[in-house]
Amino acid sequence: QVQLIESGGGLVQAGGSLRLSCAVSGRTFNTYPMGWFRQAPGKEREFVAAIKWNGDATDYGNSVKGRFTISRGDAKNTVYLQMNSLKPEDTAVYYCTAGVVFTTVVRGAGAYWGPGTQVTVSS
Repeated sequence: QVQLIESGGGLVQAGGSLRLSCAVSGRTFNTYPMGWFRQAPGKEREFVAAIKWNGDATDYGNSVKGRFTISRGDAKNTVYLQMNSLKPEDTAVYYCTAGVVFTTVVRGAGAYWGPGTQVTVSS
């Protein structure tokens, strides 16, 4: 059974940093693009970032450009989200996703999703 498990969420003050991780088990995702979405209470799910399987291309949501960085581990079966200069509006549940096609992941139509990890940024 394929599982994506996020970790690294928590409570941080505005201006601080967090690093989220997403580990895959059950199969190899080293050729799959992966990404991150987030959803705040009462809001729609929002695209955060995505990365191709070999890391040679990335994409970011406008609200996080210049502050967040997505990367993959050496084994390509793990994806990270480094979040700097956090703002209260970054508070949300962050979800890891994976899919076959990069543009599909960016659109939020990836076939695989993790359960999410809560990120709370206090002002």
